[in-house]
Amino acid sequence: MNATATAGVTRRAVRGPDDSRLDWDEVGPAVELLLRDYVESAQANAASVWARELWDHIGRGLDGGKRLRPQLVCLAYAAFGGQDARECAAVGASFELLHGALVVHDDVIDRDFVRRGRPNVAGIYRDAGLAWGLTVGEANHLGSSIAVIAGDLLLTASLRIVERTTAEPAIRSQLTDILHGAVADAAAGELADVLLARPVCAGDPSAGQPDGRIDDVLDMERLKTATYSFEAPLRAGAVLAGAEAGAIEAVGRVGSLVGTAYQVIDDVLGTFGDERQTGKPVTSDLREGKLTVLTAFAHPDGASSGSGGPDLDRVRDALHEAGADSYALTLAHSLVTEALDEARRADLPPALRSELTRICNHVLHRES
Repeated sequence: MNATATAGVTRRAVRGPDDSRLDWDEVGPAVELLLRDYVESAQANAASVWARELWDHIGRGLDGGKRLRPQLVCLAYAAFGGQDARECAAVGASFELLHGALVVHDDVIDRDFVRRGRPNVAGIYRDAGLAWGLTVGEANHLGSSIAVIAGDLLLTASLRIVERTTAEPAIRSQLTDILHGAVADAAAGELADVLLARPVCAGDPSAGQPDGRIDDVLDMERLKTATYSFEAPLRAGAVLAGAEAGAIEAVGRVGSLVGTAYQVIDDVLGTFGDERQTGKPVTSDLREGKLTVLTAFAHPDGASSGSGGPDLDRVRDALHEAGADSYALTLAHSLVTEALDEARRADLPPALRSELTRICNHVLHRES
């Protein structure tokens, strides 16, 4: 991040009592500027031409996202009276970089080389390896190795930005704790995701096999996705705005429920969605033998056989015939209803409840 951007996130904007509430139209462009500045600074200070090239690919990978997590930071920050667009943008950018890191690493774990309909970092270097004459296995390993490095760089960037967000030590400490907690939970969730897949690689063939225990899947999805994508951004926005502890915890609980519903819908899209809309191979979860809400509910023979298993179209048909997709959609609706009930019980600000309702509708009806 250049000196101007770093200084900018520590200044407080001053607004009068008659000024309108802070909104995404003001924060969004500041998020984009911070992301661009950080990438350009990293490129300028890179130790080699290869590192500069990698940062170029990282920057391109950050372009075009929905910025869901920065928007959630902004939503909570504004709802609890936050006024400084630069500080809000810095926290939002930090979560966007964290998202970038976890997506890159998740693609490596899932052996995916495409994201948003185009080669991801692993895919770019895999294709380069093939062009250099490497075998498919060698090229895949090259792409995955460099993607791990890219994810590490993004993770460091996320932590660096959040630690420089505000000059107020107590708030900075809370924000750092939230981000570190989100990273730890995402790692625990990813670990559970890997170990719940078949074949289990822990020595005992029966270890980690819940055989339809949906609660295990939901806990994994809460840790892997809901915490860093919904709960932590909402809590961070509330903390930055100086909200009371009870409100911070309440908005976090709501975020956790909405985020889990989001991942349940992702399970459905990951199996039955349109690859042209999701931007990711819809066979990924089945190919890797992932235990999802769908497979935990239906658990048809071979549904989680992993790479080299049965015909994937047959597996999808079996899941549908068992009613797994209908069950997952009903479960997501139930989680969203619980989230909105919690928002009402906690008496969160009306504007926040209204926006959370809109987000919940989007979660339930999204196609990508």
